[in-house]
Amino acid sequence: MSLTHFDAAGQAHMVDVSGKEVTARVAVAVGAVVMAPETLAHVQDAPKGDVLGVARVAGIMAAKKTAELVPLCHPLPITKVSLDLVPDADLPGVRITATVKTTGQTGVEMEALTAVSVAALTVYDMLKAVEKSMRIEGIRVLLKDGGKSGRYEA
Repeated sequence: MSLTHFDAAGQAHMVDVSGKEVTARVAVAVGAVVMAPETLAHVQDAPKGDVLGVARVAGIMAAKKTAELVPLCHPLPITKVSLDLVPDADLPGVRITATVKTTGQTGVEMEALTAVSVAALTVYDMLKAVEKSMRIEGIRVLLKDGGKSGRYEA
């Protein structure tokens, strides 16, 4: 199998999807922000603001801007973006799940990954005043479905 974003001469190009069938597409990506229990308490108590709500909106906005951020991504008519940000004391930290849907000729894995990444960055940004050693981890695609290659589940 070859890399689709390069032509025969090795030059980068946007993949031509014009011959692909229009199908329903979905992708789910996950990631986490690992932090100290004391930092997680700021997320859960948040008297000065809703950290998870702001991060959720940031992830949604990022999914819609993926083609502007990742050079060879196609701009897509996204029909749904949802983000779940769940505090997890066992981590400790915040687990993030993004689900992105469209009906089109190419998948939405990059949009789901971008949504999780920017939501995680937003959590970090909002909490860095109390902990600079937080880690963003495990960003990956859990599910993609639709199109010629069918279903993938991690």
